[in-house]
Amino acid sequence: MTVASRMSGAAVRAQAETALTAGGRGLARLALLLMSAVPVVALPLLAAVFAGAGAAWMLDEYYLAPLVALVSAAVAGAAVAGLFVRRVADRARAQVARWYGVRLPVVYAPRPALELDQRGHWWTGYSYHRSRSVARLAQLLHWAARDRATRSEIAWLVVNPLAVVILTAPVAGLLLGGAGYAMTSIAEPRPYGQVDAGSVSQLFSALLGLGSVGLGVLLAPLAVRAYAELARRVLDQDGRASHAQLTKRVAELTETRADAVGSQAAELRRIERDLHDGAQARLVAIGMTLGTIEHLMDTDPVAARELLSEARQSSARALQELRDLVHGIHPPVLAERGLGDAVRLLALDSVLPTEVCVSLPDRPPAPVEAAAYFSICELLANAAKHSGAEQVWVDILYRAGMLRITVTDDGVGVADPTRGTGLRGIEKRLGTFDGVLAIDSTSGGPTTITLELPCELSSPRTSTSFEKA
Repeated sequence: MTVASRMSGAAVRAQAETALTAGGRGLARLALLLMSAVPVVALPLLAAVFAGAGAAWMLDEYYLAPLVALVSAAVAGAAVAGLFVRRVADRARAQVARWYGVRLPVVYAPRPALELDQRGHWWTGYSYHRSRSVARLAQLLHWAARDRATRSEIAWLVVNPLAVVILTAPVAGLLLGGAGYAMTSIAEPRPYGQVDAGSVSQLFSALLGLGSVGLGVLLAPLAVRAYAELARRVLDQDGRASHAQLTKRVAELTETRADAVGSQAAELRRIERDLHDGAQARLVAIGMTLGTIEHLMDTDPVAARELLSEARQSSARALQELRDLVHGIHPPVLAERGLGDAVRLLALDSVLPTEVCVSLPDRPPAPVEAAAYFSICELLANAAKHSGAEQVWVDILYRAGMLRITVTDDGVGVADPTRGTGLRGIEKRLGTFDGVLAIDSTSGGPTTITLELPCELSSPRTSTSFEKA
């Protein structure tokens, strides 16, 4: 035997040993995945069966017993499965990191603390509830539905057992089938074509069975690798957005930018028109009046004094028009005192009795304040003109990085953005800041319009106030 042949034989043996070692490791990992997936499926199913059977037994004579049993089974199964959400995801992350050195980082959105407001309601960060336990449950469900990491973990709770079964089944089939085929061939030899049943056929059957077992062993690492890749795709928060999502986002930004530019141009035209037709014309008239007064000072002092009085009145009107114009651009009280005081002043001037509740840790950015202020102006004007309401409530608060404004009236309802330009204008104004407008207005009322604007405040100082205007 030559040196080259001995070296090639050693290389083959080394490769075979490596493949068998990797196959054995893959089989052990598949067995571990299968054993860990069993309780995740079995316990929720058992809880659902016991809850459904118990409800059906207690309501045996009730005609809605089957429906109640199904609902009870679904609730119990979901509750027990919910206990495994975080645990199953953490185990998968740890396994992927330990087996392949791939870390799957996870970042959960913060959950706002429950707060008790002046009216005795619990604020979850998303909604009000009278009961603390109901508020806690509603907060948990709402947070889980909105948190990206938690949604991924819930999806993985469903995908994980399915993936384990699908990936384990071919490997188990090859292993068990091959081993069974090889063992049964010894007891019952099988003929193969021209080869009679005998020792040769037994040897051939044994080789086929062992080949099937070997193929299963070689497939095991690939199955584990596929499991890790699937876990990465489901649980990885750093994956890039799809092309469709990016395209949609670009279209939204293009539309909001166009709306912002159009609104700015329209506002500049309005300011120019108001200055030209109002204050500018009055100032020109005052200048002409003062020139006339110069000529009359010596010849007709009485007429000069009358013209001076008219000029004083005209200057006062021009000053008031300038103040109104500035107020329409950015109200001084909004710039000096902030959104809460500016809305309280609106409430004092409103035709309808308006109750204002403000809970802001500090001031939002000036552009966000202005957008919120003018949106509230529009909503209060709409309530006074079209709702037939007797009372309006305005709630302004900041929670979880979101400025949330709710305007409610007890009018006739049926507010529809398609009927006019007011609500659509508010939508465009909020869209510039990625804000949203939600309308809840049934026939007969009440009407609740909610504005949400994402923003950051300037400092952690807390200031909560409640006032009826």
